[in-house]
Amino acid sequence: VQLQASGGGLVQAGGSLRLSCVASGTIFNIGFTAWCRQAPGKQRELVASISGTSTTNYVDSVKGRFTISRDNAKNTVYLQMNSLKPEDTAIYYCNADVKRTTGLYNYWGQGTQVTVSS
Repeated sequence: VQLQASGGGLVQAGGSLRLSCVASGTIFNIGFTAWCRQAPGKQRELVASISGTSTTNYVDSVKGRFTISRDNAKNTVYLQMNSLKPEDTAIYYCNADVKRTTGLYNYWGQGTQVTVSS
C-alpha cells in the first residue's frame, strides 16, 4: 500500500494549487485523512482533515481559502488551495487511515513542496 501526494509547485501569491493524495494497492477504502505541512525550521502542523463521512476541519489560518474533499471511488483526497500566501510555503504531507483486509492502518505520503512567491 502506498500513499502518494502530488500537485505541489511554485505559484505567485494569490494563486491556486490542488494537491492530491492517492492510496494505491490492495485496499478497501481510505478513512480519516489529514493534510499537514512543515515549513523550514517549524514544526509540522495540521492544515485540514476530512473524516470518512466527509466532516471537515481546518486550521484558522487557511479557513476560507483551502478546501479538503474526497473521491471515494478513486481512493483520493484533495486539498484545493486558493489565495495562496508566502506563509503557506511548506512541504505538504497527507496522512490517512487505510482499511485493508487485515485491518486499519495509518500511512504517510512522501510530501509535496508548495512554494508561494511574493
